[in-house]
Amino acid sequence: MNSVPGHNPSRPGTAATGGELAGRTALVTGAGSGIGRACAAALAEAGARVHLVDRDEAVTAVADEIGGTAHVVDLADDDPTRTLPTAVDVLVNNAGLQHVAPVHEFPPEKFALLQRVMVTAPFLLARHVLPHMRRQRWGRLVHVSSVHGRRASAFKSAYVTAKHGLEGLSKVLALEGAEHGVTSNCVSPGYVRTPLVEDQLTSQAEAHGIDPHRVLADVLLTRHAVKELVEPHEVADLVRWLCGATARHVTGSSFTIDGGWTAR
Repeated sequence: MNSVPGHNPSRPGTAATGGELAGRTALVTGAGSGIGRACAAALAEAGARVHLVDRDEAVTAVADEIGGTAHVVDLADDDPTRTLPTAVDVLVNNAGLQHVAPVHEFPPEKFALLQRVMVTAPFLLARHVLPHMRRQRWGRLVHVSSVHGRRASAFKSAYVTAKHGLEGLSKVLALEGAEHGVTSNCVSPGYVRTPLVEDQLTSQAEAHGIDPHRVLADVLLTRHAVKELVEPHEVADLVRWLCGATARHVTGSSFTIDGGWTAR
């Protein structure tokens, strides 16, 4: 069995019995692979009971590996929350998708789909779990945004728009949750070694008219000072910290893991 990025092999297949999130319940979207998978494993290691949400059936195997519960759900549905638990202490909005095209050729239905998955679904999920968090006066909302929540790139109108929207939603949630012990923050990575980024290699090659092998160095990482892809477990480690007790005063913030992209 392949190990989950960020997962401690000394405790395969089970959540930790102790840890800073012992007794807490977490829900992670897009948990079947990439950043979501790493986040689910990190939260399980911290002691949380983890619900893993993904539209891909492969999420079941990931849940089995870390001792979590799988939910096969398409976040583009009208009501993606109807089969999900409400008693959630930690919500990680991670699911995302990409489409690359110039604005004048961008399919409107694809633009709407990206907003549905990356803005509307996080709103609906937060709305779904906030009553529980407010009642117990403790909650953690973490949204996996992107450096594209702060910077724009050509041909990514829907993705950039969605991530900017997610950053705004997080700030509103932070202000509304503050008096109830609920924090809300974004983690905004640059290019991470995930299936989403791997899929972009071909689409970006077509958009720029270059060989796919040149896309990584000449397109994706051109604005990274550190010329390496971010690893999923590096993002998950920050998500885990934001969900812990020492981050209780951290809210309404956005943390970049972008290899120096936004330093320019």
